[in-house]
Amino acid sequence: MGQYKSDSLTLTGAVSLGTGVMIGAGIFALLGQVAELAGNLFPVAFVIGAVVATFSSYAYIKMSNAYPSAGGIAMYLKKAYGKTVITGFSALLMAFSMVINESLVARTFGTYTLQLFDIQQGSFLIPVLGVVLLVFAFIVNVSGNDVIEKISFSMAFVKIGGIAVFGIVGLWLADFSFSPISTEISASSSMGFLAAIALSVLAYKGFTTITNSGSEVENPHKNVGRAIIISLSICTILYLLVSLAVSGSLSIAEISQARDFALAEAARPVFGDLGLWFTVLLAVIATVSGIIASVFAVSRMLAMLTEMELVPHRHFGMSGTVQRHTLVYTIVIAIILTIFLDLSRIASLGAILYIVMDIILQWGVLRNLHKDIKANSLIIGVAILLDSIVLCALVLYKVSSDRMLIVIAFIMMFFLFVGEKWFLRLNGAFETS
Repeated sequence: MGQYKSDSLTLTGAVSLGTGVMIGAGIFALLGQVAELAGNLFPVAFVIGAVVATFSSYAYIKMSNAYPSAGGIAMYLKKAYGKTVITGFSALLMAFSMVINESLVARTFGTYTLQLFDIQQGSFLIPVLGVVLLVFAFIVNVSGNDVIEKISFSMAFVKIGGIAVFGIVGLWLADFSFSPISTEISASSSMGFLAAIALSVLAYKGFTTITNSGSEVENPHKNVGRAIIISLSICTILYLLVSLAVSGSLSIAEISQARDFALAEAARPVFGDLGLWFTVLLAVIATVSGIIASVFAVSRMLAMLTEMELVPHRHFGMSGTVQRHTLVYTIVIAIILTIFLDLSRIASLGAILYIVMDIILQWGVLRNLHKDIKANSLIIGVAILLDSIVLCALVLYKVSSDRMLIVIAFIMMFFLFVGEKWFLRLNGAFETS
C-alpha cells in the first residue's frame, strides 16, 4: 500500500470527508423520502436515526483506535473473521452500498440543478449531469490528498454554514411553529416510521468513510475516532434544523410531491426565487463534495481488499497503482447505477446492503474482538438490536410496496457471497474460521 501517505490528512480534513458524504446524501437526497415514509414525524426519524448510528459508530471508533488502516472496514472485518468468505462478502456489501450512495448523490445533483431551469424532472439530463459529476470526482481524486482535503474543507465550510442558515432562518420565518409535527401523527404507520429510520441511518453512514482514511490521518489512533464523533454531531444538528424548517414550510403532501427536491421546494415559500438559487447552490456544493469523499473512501477499501487477495483484480491495460484502478472501477459502476436506477430504489438498496454489513461487523467485534479493543459488549449488542429492527421494518415495508427491490437485493447478496466463496477456493485462500 505504498501509494498511501501517512499524516497526509488532518483531523479537519477527515471531518470534512465524513460530513461531505453524510450531508450530500442526508439532506438533499433523503429528506423527501424519509418524510414520505414517516409522515409528520420525519424530524424525529432523523433524530432516532442519529441514535442508531451513534450506537453503531461505537465499534468503529474502538476498532479505528486500535487498528487504523487505509482499508478501514475491510481491515476491521479481517480482524474479526480472518481471511474468510464472510470477510470478503461483507466488505463487498459495504463497497457496493458506498457506490450506490454515489449514484444516489449524483442523481440528486442532477435533480437539484434542473430546478433552476424549466425542465421536467423525468428528463434524461438528470443522469447526464450525474455522470458529469462522477467524472469530475474522478479527476479530483487522482489529483492527490492535498487537493481532496482543500476542496472538501472549503466545500464543507460553505455547505455547513449555508444549511445552518437555511434551517435557522426558515424556523424564524415560520415563527418557530412546529404544529405540523403534532397535528397528523396518525398519518404515519409504525412500519413506515421504522422504515424511515432505516433510510435516515443511510444519511449518517458517511461516518464510516472516515475509517478508510485511517493510516493517512494525523495521529490516527485518536483522530479517526474524534472525526467520527464530530461528523455525527454536526450532521445531527443540521438534519434536525433543516427538517424542522421544512416541516414548518410544507405539508407532507407537498414534501411527498417534491420528494426528490424537497429542500428546494421548501425554499420557495420561505425565501422566494433568491432562496431557490441559494438552496440549489448548496445542493450542488454538498453533492459534489459528497461524491469526492465517497469515491476517495471506497477506492481505498477496494484496493485494500485487492491487497488482501479477497477480491479479483484485472488491470485491463491500465497503468498506475491498484488504488488508481479501483478508483476507475468505482466510477464506472456508479455511472451505470446513475443511468439505470431511480432515487427511491437507490436509497433503499443502499440502506439494506449497509445495515446487513453493519450487523455482520458488529457481531464479529462482539464475538471475537471486544476484549482486545476494550469495547463494552452491551453497547455493541444494542447496536445489533437497533440495526435488526430497522432492517426488518424496511424489508417488510418494501415487500408490500416494491417487492422487486427486495428480489434485487437478495439476488445481489447471493451472487456476491457465491462469487466470493468461489474466488477464495479458486485461489486456495479459503479459511474456515
